[in-house]
Amino acid sequence: MSERKSKKTTRENSSKSDSSTSNGTADPDDGVTWKHAIARVQQIQKAINSPNAENKGYARQKQNGKLWVRERLDALLDSGSFNEIGSLTGKPDVDKETGESKGYLSANMIIGWGRINKKRVFITADDFSVRGGHADGGIQGKAAYGEALATQHMVPLIRLLDGSSGGGSVATYLTMGATYIPPLAGLGQSMTAMTMIPVVSALVGPVVGLGSAKAVTSHFSVMVKGMSQLFAAGPPVVKQATYEDLTKETLGGWKIHAQNGTVDNVAESEFDAFQQIRTFLSYLPSSVYAMPPVTPSPDSKDRKEEELIRIIPRRRSRTYDIRQLLGLVVDVDPGTTPSAVRPFFEIGATWGRSIVTAFARLQGMPVGILASDCAVGGGGLDALGSQKAARFVNLCDHFGIPLLNLVDQPGFAIGSAAEQMATIRHGTAIMSALYHATIPIFTVIIRRSFGVAGGAFSDPGDGLNTRVAWPSADWGSLPLEGGIEAAYKRQLDGAPSPAAREMMMKDLLAQFEDVRDPLRTASVFGIEEMIDPRDTRPMACEWIAHAYAHLLPQRLVARHASGATARPTRYKL
Repeated sequence: MSERKSKKTTRENSSKSDSSTSNGTADPDDGVTWKHAIARVQQIQKAINSPNAENKGYARQKQNGKLWVRERLDALLDSGSFNEIGSLTGKPDVDKETGESKGYLSANMIIGWGRINKKRVFITADDFSVRGGHADGGIQGKAAYGEALATQHMVPLIRLLDGSSGGGSVATYLTMGATYIPPLAGLGQSMTAMTMIPVVSALVGPVVGLGSAKAVTSHFSVMVKGMSQLFAAGPPVVKQATYEDLTKETLGGWKIHAQNGTVDNVAESEFDAFQQIRTFLSYLPSSVYAMPPVTPSPDSKDRKEEELIRIIPRRRSRTYDIRQLLGLVVDVDPGTTPSAVRPFFEIGATWGRSIVTAFARLQGMPVGILASDCAVGGGGLDALGSQKAARFVNLCDHFGIPLLNLVDQPGFAIGSAAEQMATIRHGTAIMSALYHATIPIFTVIIRRSFGVAGGAFSDPGDGLNTRVAWPSADWGSLPLEGGIEAAYKRQLDGAPSPAAREMMMKDLLAQFEDVRDPLRTASVFGIEEMIDPRDTRPMACEWIAHAYAHLLPQRLVARHASGATARPTRYKL
């Protein structure tokens, strides 16, 4: 009997010892309930959720002017909406000499549910203060599990990237006692997510290796000016391999990646980046199997802006502000001056600048905007502009967002630089994207449409288009000025003097002036309809109302019927 009593006492003492919290205090075990276990859980969660000013990683974050990971969650998500998964992931921080607990070292990846504008989302957030975000700082499969869960539940996925985002570190070799063949490391789940749900990434620090791969495996990405950088390998590795001694900023700062298209947008601060994410998601459905979100709009569908009748200059060589034009057509808030605001969300403003891509609303219904900026390279379609346009059209087509296509396309960029950049090769990407798109497209030819590039933009339906033109339209296989130079080169070169050549050129242009009148094209049904530019908004609103009421629902039915939902898999360690 005394032996059994002794064993019972030992078990009780052991239980009380196990119930010690991370700060070394003991929580009494009443022997009946599980209150002591819950107290331990709550104590760990409290330690994890409270910033430790003495932690070197946390202090370094603050010294660099960066938000702590949980401050980022508070800034991005609706107040009080975050519901963490894996909140206990981590390990006790024990003093090696005394064996006493110094606290709790949380994993460097936080995942969980939240809401943005009341819409449910899933978020994964790197904690750079713990081992720079490397995999050995926490549980390697946590992010991949979260991405698979978001896909399974058909909700948008948001990544806050800071560090390698679970990527490897050579320090892991010592812990494992061996090296390893690098796995796909959760990118399989990322690529599956891309096919099903909106995926967005904010770069809020130096993003390297696996983190950089995640950044570009997104439908939308934004980096913070002066705070975030992106590279496949950081400066120390680069110096060892290429002997280049570079800073993080010169290797992969915003001036590089915001101009080459690796990252979509640039933000002035972390808060600006979070607002851009909230705005981007406000236009998209939660998955490819849902309709884009419609919001009430007080703006009249019959609004006609007088400025539209004069915004395109009569002189063909003069430029105009395409963004001002957009503001005169899409929804605006009452009481504002459309020409003085930008009531749309532009994507990629710092790269491929001859093309303008944006989300806006017509009668509260999301619409994609595709246009050219004649103030940049004359609006000619270059390699980066082609990539940007194709990426945006594919995004709209993927999530069922109708496209308002405003055409002023002089053709592919030409010259030695254009040829070196493989412009025509990249140009086929936007041609293919427009041709294969199944979303409703409303094409308005507002000025030029020349050559193959002009045909791709102004005839996306290959002869079956919802299309109108303004009286300022000018089209053909080649612009007349350049085309005459090519077609009449021998006669022009045979002129007796430069003055005579110039006179001959003026005479030839005069002969063609009447022929280039767009009314001539309309008279032979070469354009379906010519409209008053002031009627553009009413017509676009009527088109999009029909699209949302009749065309998009049929498209969703066909998508549901065409195949089964992709089945996300767990991350395999």
